[in-house]
Amino acid sequence: MISQWQEALSGLFRSARTGKYGEIFSSTAIASVLLGSVAINSLSLTSPSFRYQLNVIALPSAHGAEFDPIKAIETLAVKGRAPKTGYSRSGFGPAWADVDGNGCDTRNDILKRDLSQISFRAKTKDCVVESGVLVDPFSGESIYFQRGEKAGALVQIDHLVALSNAWQTGIFKAGIATRKNFANDPLNLLAVKGSLNTQKGDGDAATWLPPNKSFRCDYVSRQVEVKAKYGLWLTRAEKEAILRVLTNPPCLKQG
Repeated sequence: MISQWQEALSGLFRSARTGKYGEIFSSTAIASVLLGSVAINSLSLTSPSFRYQLNVIALPSAHGAEFDPIKAIETLAVKGRAPKTGYSRSGFGPAWADVDGNGCDTRNDILKRDLSQISFRAKTKDCVVESGVLVDPFSGESIYFQRGEKAGALVQIDHLVALSNAWQTGIFKAGIATRKNFANDPLNLLAVKGSLNTQKGDGDAATWLPPNKSFRCDYVSRQVEVKAKYGLWLTRAEKEAILRVLTNPPCLKQG
């Protein structure tokens, strides 16, 4: 059976072909498209007589339209940081494991996702990224990545909720399988400028925010989403800092 949004899209395309401008703006059709679960950033409708661009908002959240960081943050417990006793990188499993079983390690998966103009190492089945360009979300700068000890350090993979932060806010209670998934979860990973990743360290939103202010809304929203997904808590200062960002007019406008 054809769903309502599919019928609406068909109507839009028919209208585009016949040039019936009024049908494009049918309130029923537009409402159906917006309500339908269509993952489209931009849909171009073309006819010999006109061109109309219909933009549907892309949803970056892993939870789709249902995730609201301001509501979600109120569901998280607020406590002080637990001791760092027992924390180690090995407590999250091997670094950059292939948890999704696609034959590529997580680091290369994130480089492939976040870089453009990518070249791959030969005979690696497009797994090992040799070079590419990152538009760094933390700074807004464009950075050329070249694999190697020095050049490679210019681009690093950041855990938005740092591993030690997660340890001190509840993940120490979880089993190794959960901690391994956390360390390799694409929701919690981002390719960024290496020096800013080092500057951030294991800081939370109360101690560090990206210099690129236009990215701060997405940055703290993702932190809330990750903490909600893994049942982690917030410190009082961290919650207050996140809410300051989320309730700023620019963030409210984005939402």
